[in-house]
Amino acid sequence: MKQHTGSTISFNRPDGKSLQGYLATPEKTEGAPAIVVIQEWWGVNDQIRGVADRLAQAGYYALVPDLYRGKSTVEEEEAHHLMTGLDFGDAASQDIRGAVDHLKTLTDRVGVSGYCMGGALTLLAINQIPGLAGAVVWYGFPPLEYLDASKISVPVLGHWGTQDGFFNIETVGELETKLRDGGVNVEFHRYLAYHAFANETAVGPGRIAHTQFDPVWSQLAWDRTLTFWGRTLWKQG
Repeated sequence: MKQHTGSTISFNRPDGKSLQGYLATPEKTEGAPAIVVIQEWWGVNDQIRGVADRLAQAGYYALVPDLYRGKSTVEEEEAHHLMTGLDFGDAASQDIRGAVDHLKTLTDRVGVSGYCMGGALTLLAINQIPGLAGAVVWYGFPPLEYLDASKISVPVLGHWGTQDGFFNIETVGELETKLRDGGVNVEFHRYLAYHAFANETAVGPGRIAHTQFDPVWSQLAWDRTLTFWGRTLWKQG
């Protein structure tokens, strides 16, 4: 089991309800921007805490809101059950908004990033949460009719696998066109990879079909992500 450097915190949603999350804090907190990190369908597990830790090592506050309220799983069937039981509208407008509001008490520059299910929620969140600085989407998007590109005012970086069996690469093209036509600053990258190519636990016989970690593409996508956050979250000049 990984040693995690962050801690579990509680914060409030806009409706006043309390929610827990995993907060990783950078060594140098003065002037540090912040990123909300949104889980895959597995829940808040070691892997997604590790993503937050990695962002903290790069100089960011990183907060993972616990959308499943303490539940997580390694079983595909249960993960599907947890995801289908999640109210996506409530998660975006309340849970993620609460995480953003909490981070706004630490910094005025906040971004959102998510993987798979979290990628879909990232797009829903930037569609309705004001005051964000950028978004990074990892191989996940909601039904396109749920998005109003004219309401998205932040730059969006996206990472997609051309062999993704869950999120069709042709539909990624439709998403890109919809965002561009709506005036969104979009930077999409496509990799010859499967779904979850940046998840280092998607290896071996235990992984689900259509997923496969790719260390080379994962590192390239991570480097591009840090470049993007450097451009959008840090004060220039």
